[in-house]
Amino acid sequence: MVKIINHKGAKTLRVAKEIQACQLLETNLLPLPTLQADEELDRIKSTMKSLKFIMVFVLFFFFAACATSKYAGIKNFSSAKGTTVVCFGDSLTAGVGAGPGEDYPSLLAKEISFPVINAGVSSDTTASALKRLETNVLLKDPKVVIVELGGNDFIASMGEASAVKETFKNLELIIDKIQEHGAVVIIAGVLINYRVSQEYEKLARKKGALLIPNILEGIEGNPNLMSDSLHPNAEGYKVMAQKVLEVLLPLLKEMP
Repeated sequence: MVKIINHKGAKTLRVAKEIQACQLLETNLLPLPTLQADEELDRIKSTMKSLKFIMVFVLFFFFAACATSKYAGIKNFSSAKGTTVVCFGDSLTAGVGAGPGEDYPSLLAKEISFPVINAGVSSDTTASALKRLETNVLLKDPKVVIVELGGNDFIASMGEASAVKETFKNLELIIDKIQEHGAVVIIAGVLINYRVSQEYEKLARKKGALLIPNILEGIEGNPNLMSDSLHPNAEGYKVMAQKVLEVLLPLLKEMP
């Protein structure tokens, strides 16, 4: 027997089937996407936590690298094992023009935790300093050596080119011996002209040393800071010590 469904009945049946299909979809399929969404949200949260940890880790090493990058080319920065800071120089290091305890090495000693040795000798030249380097510097177990030499050489030679060349040859030998001993070198420049300034800069770059371009900048020529035409007074040595501390303190802080 053939069942005849008219056009209206066929349409009703089709609508019923569509409703049934929608009900099945609501019953069986909707919970699955909801569950998948929850799982996806948990996965995203977990990923974000991991990314935060990685970012903190990367930033830590980035800032650590930035802290030491300025010393990347400084010889012995990571390996210096000495226990003292030695100030090696002439009358500017010895403290001529000021009273006892007013020289710049004595002022440094009040600001840092390392013993500071004043190895300054009045009228010293780079040639005479070379002769006493072993006794006055290398045997003192230096971690850092501040080399302030050349002024007397320049005065004696009036800045004559061949004499300036000899002075920087001696300075290079001094720095080589100090670095071979394992210490970091800070050069305290004493300027008489632009050419000498350039030579100090070239020497510092070549040897991997730190440089204070002109230790008397802002002091020389100021009657309130000078005891005579060549030497600071007590107040002048305070300024000089501050110039050194601006280089020395960050260095010691970053050294292992």
